Amino acid sequence: MNEPLVSIIVTTRNNHQTLDACLSSIVNQKYTRLELIVVDRDSNDGTKLIARYYTDKVFNCGPERSAQRNFGVAQARGEFVVIIDSDMELDPYVVRDCVDTMHYRPDTQGIIIPEESFGRGFWAHCKQLERSYYHNNDAIEAARFFAKVTYETVGGYDEAMVSGEDWDLSARVRATGPIERVTSGIRHNEGRLKLFKSLRKKFYYAGLARTYLARHKTDTGLVSGQGPLQRYKLFLSRPGTLLRHPLVGSGMLLMKTAEYAAGAVGYLLGARPPKTDEKEPTAYEHA
Repeated sequence: MNEPLVSIIVTTRNNHQTLDACLSSIVNQKYTRLELIVVDRDSNDGTKLIARYYTDKVFNCGPERSAQRNFGVAQARGEFVVIIDSDMELDPYVVRDCVDTMHYRPDTQGIIIPEESFGRGFWAHCKQLERSYYHNNDAIEAARFFAKVTYETVGGYDEAMVSGEDWDLSARVRATGPIERVTSGIRHNEGRLKLFKSLRKKFYYAGLARTYLARHKTDTGLVSGQGPLQRYKLFLSRPGTLLRHPLVGSGMLLMKTAEYAAGAVGYLLGARPPKTDEKEPTAYEHA
């Protein structure tokens, strides 16, 4: 088959520590017809310099990552677009597998690329264990690969939505046709994860979740696939995993409980934006 052009959009905000590995994993894909677009938001840490080493298509846009992503897709020339966060590293065959899926299953409207976490320190190991429970769970994992025409038809990311925008886009895409999966994946670099920082992010994004929750009232209750009760049920459905890793498993449950508590307070009280030198959390950090 004639290989279609694939545009990969990476959004950044002071991500110099993870960006090099991210972009390197993109340019080393086992698929040659790629267009790399980096959309930064006023970084002051050298992020743009790293990006320009890999591509001349480096732009500045804001105010939030939904606007950055939509801007990047607007610049894209590819038949397909992939939305990647700057702390992610792609397996070498991710793009190839996604293109093949679109070719052999032509009704596909979007593709979920499975993610796993890695990082340094105890809490990063807890997050890694948590992420392992979400594989093949369509209620939690969102699509990242789309035909550009599908993305544009559904309107892209809702720029008024700062929290839950990935789930919202996947829901609108799914309404137009099937969302498939590939087996090659993404590694999400948690770095040296600190519990307080994670709780701060949950507090902030939960305070901005009202737009998403108002639109998806039937999907986001306490017993939905994204809600806390179903999450705990999921964790406890594999007791052997927790028993094999008792310390990390206990830490994971403690961390998730603390995150839900921080999110509940953030939702009730609202939240102020994080400091300007913080990197943007990824879709996973909404959960």
